[in-house]
Amino acid sequence: MVDMQNLFLQERMEKLQVPEACEYINHVAELLRAQDQVVIHIHDMEGSTEDTNPEARHTIPQITVGPQDLQVAKEYSNAFWKTDLEEQLRAQGVDFVIVAGFAAEHCVTFTANGAVERGFPVAILQKGILSTKPEAIISLYQDRHMISYPVVEYMVQSFRVNNKRIFPE
Repeated sequence: MVDMQNLFLQERMEKLQVPEACEYINHVAELLRAQDQVVIHIHDMEGSTEDTNPEARHTIPQITVGPQDLQVAKEYSNAFWKTDLEEQLRAQGVDFVIVAGFAAEHCVTFTANGAVERGFPVAILQKGILSTKPEAIISLYQDRHMISYPVVEYMVQSFRVNNKRIFPE
């Protein structure tokens, strides 16, 4: 989940339809958690030394943060750039990345590109991305691989066959 933070979304909840996107994001995240898959919250920390509100960089309350979820702080639009995101994904045995969050035209797109550059297959969560520019979401849907929550449901059901994990631990 990219940049689902108070600073960016608290004042735009209704205009950007944040609750609807959070519903999709939370559903998929819970599906992944139930199968011991990794969920990572990416926080944009660029300019954080200037924040006057200590809660500004926290995840919005509409997003569920699980106790086992990981967090990555970033300074750039691409969450892979100058962070340990790639190392965390590889350490967890991740071989497919689903990107959701804010902003479609910047951090979501750049993070998806960063995943591809590092050899990870990637898809954008349908209805799980936000933007201040509606045309950016449409463009992303047209130009990128998308994944819907029913497909994620099917995938996580396939994670175990005969009670044995079929993907690496």
